[in-house]
Amino acid sequence: MTPLLTVDGITKLFNKRRALDDVSFSVRPGEVLGLIGPNGSGKTTLFECLAGLLPANAGTVKQDGRALAPARRKDALFYLPDAIYPWAEQTVGWVLDFFRQIYKKPLHDLSALVEPLRLEELMNARTATLSKGERKRVLLALGLLTPHPLLMLDEPFDGLDLRQTRDVMTLLKAHAATGRTLMLSIHQLIDAGRVCDRLVLLSAGQIVGEGSLDELRARANLPEAGVEEIFLALT
Repeated sequence: MTPLLTVDGITKLFNKRRALDDVSFSVRPGEVLGLIGPNGSGKTTLFECLAGLLPANAGTVKQDGRALAPARRKDALFYLPDAIYPWAEQTVGWVLDFFRQIYKKPLHDLSALVEPLRLEELMNARTATLSKGERKRVLLALGLLTPHPLLMLDEPFDGLDLRQTRDVMTLLKAHAATGRTLMLSIHQLIDAGRVCDRLVLLSAGQIVGEGSLDELRARANLPEAGVEEIFLALT
């Protein structure tokens, strides 16, 4: 399968500290790809470098075999950070409809997100007053309204309870089934194993594994292991 994007040798230094060290992996069309690792492993830094928000010291991002300059990545991908308050003084309903209109999406696309993300009760609330989990559900709706081939979500389950996490997993899988590619940054390894088609394991800024759960089990020589056991074995 021809990759949607190829990440080759991304390196990022903060002074002399290597936050990312020669990071390379591929992103395939129509998959849910999990970027997993503990807090501080470099996941958010990598997302920001891929999105062109943070300049990398080395490495390239390629599309169709050609280097994709940071300024051009906004056409190929949409990055949704974790802790943001978009249009904080506006109501949730206003924010969602404004975003829908920006990308010329039909009302049906927004309506289809309201029930699974349980947004109806939030429509008249200002985004600045939302709890962490409520804000996360609104941000997920904004990301899913975008048309970009690749949607990168930073910690999509953070702040959600068990039922909400299950519902969001189902929604993300259904979204990917339409042909869109999702890349999720996740620190909860059990969640990653449930929702992702393939995994990229990041530890201390380095890739220690890439592949499906079965491929990673084979690499770790742990045929029955879960994601947590595999990650510990490879790091």
